[in-house]
Amino acid sequence: MLLDTYRLGPLTLPNRMVMAPLTRNRAPGGVPNAMMARYYVQRASAGLIVTEGTQIEPIGQGYQDTPGIYSPEQRDGWRTITDAVHRAGGRIFAQLWHVGRISHSYYHGSTPVAPSALAPDRGQAYTPKGLVPFEIPRALATPEVHEIVAAFRHAATIAKEANFDGVEIHGANGYLIDQFLQSGSNIRTDEYGGSVENRARFLLEVTAAVQGVWQEQRVGVRLSPGAGANGIHDANPAETFGYAAEQLGKLAQPLAYLHIVEAPVQTSGLDDHEMCATELIRPRFEGTLISTGGYSPQSGERALADGKADLIGFGKLFIANPDLPERVRRGGPYNTPEVATFYAPGEHGYIDYPALDTSGGASVRPFAPAGGDRGASPPAA
Repeated sequence: MLLDTYRLGPLTLPNRMVMAPLTRNRAPGGVPNAMMARYYVQRASAGLIVTEGTQIEPIGQGYQDTPGIYSPEQRDGWRTITDAVHRAGGRIFAQLWHVGRISHSYYHGSTPVAPSALAPDRGQAYTPKGLVPFEIPRALATPEVHEIVAAFRHAATIAKEANFDGVEIHGANGYLIDQFLQSGSNIRTDEYGGSVENRARFLLEVTAAVQGVWQEQRVGVRLSPGAGANGIHDANPAETFGYAAEQLGKLAQPLAYLHIVEAPVQTSGLDDHEMCATELIRPRFEGTLISTGGYSPQSGERALADGKADLIGFGKLFIANPDLPERVRRGGPYNTPEVATFYAPGEHGYIDYPALDTSGGASVRPFAPAGGDRGASPPAA
């Protein structure tokens, strides 16, 4: 089933394998470059590529050398990548990203912003100088929330000008949209805080704004009901994310998909128990569902067969196996990801993973790490 075609809005995907968004920290100055183009082209056989997180404005950056999607230079850099991916037969969405309180003044000289002046209660900010304490963010004034909605709309416009096939709104992993959505990071008293309806308002307004730029089911949304990343938490995640999924399913313009980060979700009430994230979301969203979270080809096949999701996202497997669909077709072999190079600069561990030798069968060149352990920072996508 992973190798079956799938109709996603106006796109026909050649397989059901999605390259999940993967921060790689290879964009010095925030501008996409030729090395990134080679990286994405190598993986163009994915049913769909979702790019690494791309910050929608300078204050939305939270990690070193992550690309942006708000300036003419960034637009032109991304256009080089999308054109190359299209020439290779691929399909590619841009992930629109604002990290909110996970940022640090190192990156932009300003106090990070968030729905409320609450720093994450665990973890630390990452800078090139090392781990540092999270700064207490500045709570956004109501008019500023509207300005960030407009910034998402502008980034969506830049993505369209850069010839992407669509965009994914990053509402997961403890970043800004997730901070508004979850009660542990949102204690506002205006129309963006308090009830679940108010806390979901920012997500829904951003989605509507981006859909105003993109038509024909070319907008996806990513949520993480149970991931708990970056110190995020909610008093009743089943209620919060169940409501968000239902409302996203009622939009006047259907989403391309809802992308769920798989993890256990704690329910509340008389029948307290844990359920997996897609188990929570599936009954509440009738559209295309992508599930991502540590899948192997075998477990991905089972998830599709069981109706758990329509598409399966792969992260580390796509990092180490640029030709992953062909390897799945042949039953392997698979390269092993080199974790130490996930977020390190340079070509090694980025564009030098070997593809299968298609000239002489299913052999594969051995992957020989060079240069030793260069260290890694945590995933940002």
